[in-house]
Amino acid sequence: MPKLQGFEFWSCTLGGARHVVAPMVDQSELAWRLLSRRHGAQLCYTPMLHAQVFIRDANYRKENLYCDVCPEDRPLIVQFCANDPEVFVQAALLAQDYCDAIDLNLGCPQMIAKRGHYGAFLQEEWDLLQRMILLAHEKLSVPVTCKIRVFPEIDKTVRYAQMLEKAGCQLLTVHGRTKEQKGPLSGTASWEHIKAVRKAVAIPVFANGNIQCLRDVERCIQDTGVQGVMSAEGNLHNPALFEGRSPAVWELAEEYLDIVRQHPCPLSYVRAHLFKLWHHTLQVHQQLREELAKVKTLEGIAAVSQDLKLRCQEDISRQKEGEKPSGGLPFFHWICQPYFRPGPREGSKESGGARGKRALEEEEGSTDVLSKNKQKKKLRNPHKTFDPSLKPKYAKCDQCGNPKGNRCVFNLCRGCCKKRAFKETADCPGHGLLFKTKLEKSLAWKGAQPRLQEPQQARPGEPGGFPEVVGSALA
Repeated sequence: MPKLQGFEFWSCTLGGARHVVAPMVDQSELAWRLLSRRHGAQLCYTPMLHAQVFIRDANYRKENLYCDVCPEDRPLIVQFCANDPEVFVQAALLAQDYCDAIDLNLGCPQMIAKRGHYGAFLQEEWDLLQRMILLAHEKLSVPVTCKIRVFPEIDKTVRYAQMLEKAGCQLLTVHGRTKEQKGPLSGTASWEHIKAVRKAVAIPVFANGNIQCLRDVERCIQDTGVQGVMSAEGNLHNPALFEGRSPAVWELAEEYLDIVRQHPCPLSYVRAHLFKLWHHTLQVHQQLREELAKVKTLEGIAAVSQDLKLRCQEDISRQKEGEKPSGGLPFFHWICQPYFRPGPREGSKESGGARGKRALEEEEGSTDVLSKNKQKKKLRNPHKTFDPSLKPKYAKCDQCGNPKGNRCVFNLCRGCCKKRAFKETADCPGHGLLFKTKLEKSLAWKGAQPRLQEPQQARPGEPGGFPEVVGSALA
C-alpha cells in the first residue's frame, strides 16, 4: 500500500483529527493518552524520545514504545529529538511499525535541548533539517511530520514552514511562541503566525498555544483555518477539555488511577499528573501537598487523592448559597479548570520586559520563595539552607579552579593531584594516593625474592635429554 501524504494522510490515517494531545515528556504516557481519548482526544503523541538512546538501548525502546502497544491507542504519532539524519532515520525505522507517523521535535525550548543541540535550537540550521526530513521521507513507510516554534518575524516563519514542506514534511504543528517564550516568560501564543503558515503551505497544520477550553479550540480553528488544535497544559489540568466539560477533579483522578493499574507507568508520572489535576485544591489543603509528595506507592497516591476528595465534599457541604469561587478562579477549586501561568513581575517592564529565568529565580529567592526543586530538597532535609552567605567557602585548586583537597600536599583537587602524583611518582596522603610508596614496596619485594637457577641443558642420551640417533637415520 502506497504511503499516504498531506491531506489524504490526515483525513484517512488520522481520521481527520481535530483534537490533539501534545507530546509531553513524562506526561503523555499510555495511561494518560487512553484517559484523554476517552474524553474527546482524537489523536495523541508519545512523549519525546531521544533517537540516539532509542537505537542503542533495547530497554528504552521496550519501556517507551514496544510495551505500550494497545489497539485503543491509535492513531498515534511517535516523536523523536535528533540532530543527525542517519540517527533520526534509524530510530524511526525501529518505531514505524508501532505508530501512524514519525514526528521530528523542532519545538523544545528547554536548556536540556540547547545542551543536546536539538528541538527549537535547530531552527536556524535549515540545510541540516532539509536533509533529515528528506531522508526520512524517502526511507520510512509512514509519513514524517514536524512540530515547530515560530520566529519573531512572520515572513521568516512562513519560509521555514515552506522549507520543511518542500523537504517532505506531511503535517506541521505550529506552536505560536518563540523559543525564548517559556516558563514565566511564556506570554501569549501568536495565532497570526499560525494563520500565515496555514495560508502558505499545502499540507495540514495543527495549532498549539492558548488552548484552555473547548471554546478556545473552536475559536482557534475559526481564526486560523487550521485542521486541528493541540493542547498540552490545558489537557493536563482538564483531560475532558475536548468534551467541553469541567468535571469534578476526583472523577478524572480515579479514572486515571484505574487505567494506571491496567497499564502501569513510573510513579513519578502518576504523582505529577495528580499534582496537576488537584492543583487548585492543593492551594487550599496544603498539608496534603506534602503527603502527595512523600507517598511511595500507587495505593498511597490513591489514598491521598481519596482524602482530597473527602475534603472537597466537606467544602461543598459548607458552601453557602450564592457563594462565588475565591482567588479569581472561574470555578470552585474541586472542578477541573485552566491554570494560567503567572507572568514576570511588573518591575520587569523597566528593563523592556526581557528578563532571564536566572533573574526571576534570584528575585524569588530574595522574598524567601523557593523553587520546586529547592522545596523538594528542603522536604528531604529540613535543616538545608539556600542562603548564599551561609555556604562554606572552599579554597580553589591551583590548576583547574575546582575545590582543592584540604590536606593535599600539592594544593590541588583530586583529579589534578592524581595526574601530578602519577607523573612525579609521588605520594599524597590527603587524597590517599601512594604511587611512590607502592613503587618502593614493589622494588623491595622483587629484591627479596631468591633468584631461580637456570636449568642445565641435558646431553643427548642422559635422563631428560634427547634420545641418541642411531646410524644414518637422519642421513
